[in-house]
Amino acid sequence: MSQRLAYQTASPEAFKAMLHLEQQIHHLGLEESLLELVKSRASQINGCAWCLEMHTKDARAQGETEQRLYLLPAWRDAHCYTPRERAALAWTEEVTRVANTQDVSDAAWEDAHRQFSDKELVDLTLAIIAINGWNRFNIAFRTTVKDYLSSHSR
Repeated sequence: MSQRLAYQTASPEAFKAMLHLEQQIHHLGLEESLLELVKSRASQINGCAWCLEMHTKDARAQGETEQRLYLLPAWRDAHCYTPRERAALAWTEEVTRVANTQDVSDAAWEDAHRQFSDKELVDLTLAIIAINGWNRFNIAFRTTVKDYLSSHSR
């Protein structure tokens, strides 16, 4: 597949707005390792190769293990995730799939609310909204997957 257009140059204002949102997410106080797991899981669900390339490399550069990245699609059956990470991953899956279900389950809500403060839950949801936005830009415009170099490993 070839790239349809470079959205970054087609609308620098829209790209700048997304970048600003992304920068704000990283200043809200959630753990960077948790954010990379959430971004990777949403990108797996959405099938966004560009974002998977970026966020798995960023996660590795921050010290994430190969095992945890490989097991991410089966996190419910893997014992290497904390209760907080499990709650975030369940919340991520349900918020990402909300167009199909028109709901987020009470079970996911209760688990997430046990692990996250109200502020953290809003911040986590914003991070999920953002990665779903990035996924949609990259999938819609078929952004070419290149050899992404993590800023954490430079």
